[in-house]
Amino acid sequence: MSLADLRRDYTAGGLAEADVDPDPIAQFALWFEQARVTTGHEPNAMTVATVDTDGVPAARMLLLKGFDERGFVFYTNYESAKGRELEQNPRAALLFYWPELERQVRISGDVERVSREDSERYFHSRPRGSQIGAAISHQSAIIANRDVLAEAVARFEEEHPDGEIPLPVFWGGYRLRPTWIEFWQGRPSRLHDRLRYLRTDDGGWQIVRLSP
Repeated sequence: MSLADLRRDYTAGGLAEADVDPDPIAQFALWFEQARVTTGHEPNAMTVATVDTDGVPAARMLLLKGFDERGFVFYTNYESAKGRELEQNPRAALLFYWPELERQVRISGDVERVSREDSERYFHSRPRGSQIGAAISHQSAIIANRDVLAEAVARFEEEHPDGEIPLPVFWGGYRLRPTWIEFWQGRPSRLHDRLRYLRTDDGGWQIVRLSP
């Protein structure tokens, strides 16, 4: 089959201005809960896109770990490729796609580190193996083979056989503070609904409809 023939029509529903919450965080919470109930995979899986100093974009999948009126939170190694890119250019874009609901949400905004206390709290809520993995990994660095990781884990477990694992200084969270959030609902004949919330100067939100 030709790739050009791979397509589906979207018939799950529409998205009208009268039906959405005036607050995009509340609207996201509604869609996220519907995705959590409906989808069989991780509804908090999202693409995170960053840009380096040369303007070269990069994207990868991460898991959203929290959201509220302040923004959207994820965690990573600050010395990873995305960490270095965010240090140089503290802006990013997020993308959620829930195919079962024929929906996606796009978010763009400025990024800042969360407090050390928040990073500590989340780090110690993770399984012990995940904590060790974060502590020993020089994320994005080239390694000779997988044995390097296994040996580093073994050494770390010898040094920390019991008790709490300290939060690495190079690991923690980021919060993306949105400047705009777009809700996309698939519609027949590719005439999709796109409602974008734009941050206004007074901190409120304006809703506009975009052509598909």
